Amino acid sequence: MRKTKKLEIDEYEQGILINALNLLRNQQIRERRPTDPVDELIMKIIEHGPRNLMVAEKGADYGYAR
Repeated sequence: MRKTKKLEIDEYEQGILINALNLLRNQQIRERRPTDPVDELIMKIIEHGPRNLMVAEKGADYGYAR
């Protein structure tokens, strides 16, 4: 079981996160890398909205190497 922490964000910060993750997603598409982990994170941020999010503390494994 991974350790998690709460992260409180407002609507502005939510927008920043989504924009940054979208840039990462576009880069991964250009490099023909899987986008599934980024897609899932974007959806979590959208679903939970600007309130408490649970984030992995350290070293999350998404099943692919850099």
